[in-house]
Amino acid sequence: MRAKGIGDEAVERAFAAGAILRTHVLRPTWHFVLPADIRLLLTATAPRIQAGNAGRYRRLGLDAATLRRSRDVLAGTLRGGEQLTRAELAQVLVSAGIAVDGQRLPHLLMDAELDAVICSGPRRGKQHTYMLLEERAPEAPDPPRDQALAELARRFFIGHGPATAKDFAVWASLTLAEARSSIEAAGPKLRREEGEGLAFWSGADAPLRAPGLRSPVVHLVQGYDEYIMGYTQTKRLLARPGSPWTPAAPPVFGLVILLDGHVAGFWKRTVKREEVIIEAAPLEPLDAALTALEVEAARYGKFFGLAARLHVAPAGDDKASAALENGEDGDA
Repeated sequence: MRAKGIGDEAVERAFAAGAILRTHVLRPTWHFVLPADIRLLLTATAPRIQAGNAGRYRRLGLDAATLRRSRDVLAGTLRGGEQLTRAELAQVLVSAGIAVDGQRLPHLLMDAELDAVICSGPRRGKQHTYMLLEERAPEAPDPPRDQALAELARRFFIGHGPATAKDFAVWASLTLAEARSSIEAAGPKLRREEGEGLAFWSGADAPLRAPGLRSPVVHLVQGYDEYIMGYTQTKRLLARPGSPWTPAAPPVFGLVILLDGHVAGFWKRTVKREEVIIEAAPLEPLDAALTALEVEAARYGKFFGLAARLHVAPAGDDKASAALENGEDGDA
């Protein structure tokens, strides 16, 4: 959607080549990042994520010594360009006397990602592999944390502004104090505006008024899209005036229909061999926006190189909307 003309195969090629990497960063979930940014993002956000994970580690019996030993074992095993799957790394850890039952394995791997030891390697068939980060992204700069935070603040508000310090803090797993000091460190690269009793920040060069946009415009996005997850304090602005939808605490697990930038319903996809089936549950009648939804569904199918078949539930079908909002049978 944000990179015109890109298809699913191009994304897979970039991932296999290491042009984009997958790791735990920002919030405790996977993100795709550029190799040049991976250490900057980890330096800025991993300390707070690890602090938040501490209680979970304790409940799983993963003390500091166990985590450190696990990282050492993984680093030694993967050295020299090795690319191993999760199952293979589990065997390695078990052989080293480190239990991986239940949720221990994913948390051991997450810890190693957050500590900048491992990141994604190329897929082996349908299986993801892991590699050493220092070998997968050997030239990634690693600035001091205060510089990394200032750069992260600059980029967030350029890409998401106008937004608040709290929006930034939740998005990046920072304390509000860290978010505010990062904004201050970004200095003249950001611009402050006041509204509704809140301070909003944008990139210094951002236009004061949004350019005129055509309407209606429909986007089919996932619940973890930046447009949804980039805002906490100001998420209410995603609701259409008079809409029955009110923003829940993030994340929104369903796939979201945006109409002119507002939540207008939910959807799910089913990818088949020859087509993509898209089921939409609008909250209100789409009227003139129905054609825009059809155009967006076709664009989504084109990403996969497939025809798109669209099914639209009656507007306000509470059962359909609830099922899709909660992510039932959907895949984010």
